[in-house]
Amino acid sequence: MKLSTLAVASALALGAGLAALPAAAQQRITVNIGSSHPTSNIWAYAMKEVFQPEVDRILKAGGGKYEIRWRENYGGTLYKFTDTRTAVRDGIVDVGMVGTVWENSAMPLQNVTYFTPFATTNHELLIEIFDKLNTTVPALRESWTAQNMVPLSSLITDSYDIYANFPIRTMADLHNKKINAPGTSANWLRETGATPVDGALTTYYTNIQTGVTQGALSFASGIGPARVYEVAKYLTRVDVGSMYFGSVAANKKFHDALPKEVQDAFAQAGKATSKAHGQHVTKTANAALDTMKAAGLQIADLPAAEKAKWVNGLPNIVQPWLQATGDKGKAVLKAYFDELRAHGVKPLRDWDSQNR
Repeated sequence: MKLSTLAVASALALGAGLAALPAAAQQRITVNIGSSHPTSNIWAYAMKEVFQPEVDRILKAGGGKYEIRWRENYGGTLYKFTDTRTAVRDGIVDVGMVGTVWENSAMPLQNVTYFTPFATTNHELLIEIFDKLNTTVPALRESWTAQNMVPLSSLITDSYDIYANFPIRTMADLHNKKINAPGTSANWLRETGATPVDGALTTYYTNIQTGVTQGALSFASGIGPARVYEVAKYLTRVDVGSMYFGSVAANKKFHDALPKEVQDAFAQAGKATSKAHGQHVTKTANAALDTMKAAGLQIADLPAAEKAKWVNGLPNIVQPWLQATGDKGKAVLKAYFDELRAHGVKPLRDWDSQNR
């Protein structure tokens, strides 16, 4: 009787021990994630606040077979903004913010929006469009693959306008003015009478304050935090448009070695990140405008007739880009404008039809 009781007790104890063990051993995967910008920045915010927790949530909901150990490298701790492509391509991080706007030589196809201004101010729509184009347009998809990257979530800016220390009521007011317009955006000032000057959000305040420039072509979500409105009291809405900036991307070699379940979690989390990014930019831009108006920013729209002079007076700035990118560029340009029109957008200039 004692032996039988002991056997039963042992069996119960063994069963309790087995029940305490997981059905299958959980696999922990380390992911190095980072950016050249801090998480307070609009392009890095959703990586930390949405992508990471969403991957965790999806994997847990799927049974918890895999767990991610995140190693965070935000705020330029591993690389600066000039190295976002190589950082992800070379595996310095496994997932990172890639600013294709700084990669016109290596990834020119991704910069189509910067060569086609006055197309759309709807930055949330732009995210939706490029999430689609980066996977469905062969030329774009292959250009990511060639850089050993997999795009997960599109990054954008809100619409560009002019912040200056003088009011702009007519195009003539721009004559002989120096305006910060870095990189490709310098093209937007051609034939306007203004002189574009290179710079960045970190330099605009001092440039305007010291007279190096009289204003900047930029967007509210960037100008607000940089406090440029303290030295540039006039915002002239010209609606140059929102721009596709780049993507949150994964190193392809790393991504392809992940279990299918984790790859799927990355893809789903990428979609959630895109949506959250668009909403965050909207919120940030609106809050920045409220702050700037309270500080005395004077806001006015450039009259429609004057804007038409600007739009129609621009030379064919997309042509050099098309000459450099060839048939692939034509395919990307067509796909982009087809998507805009399919969503009811009427670009102020039909850059695609002028370059067939």
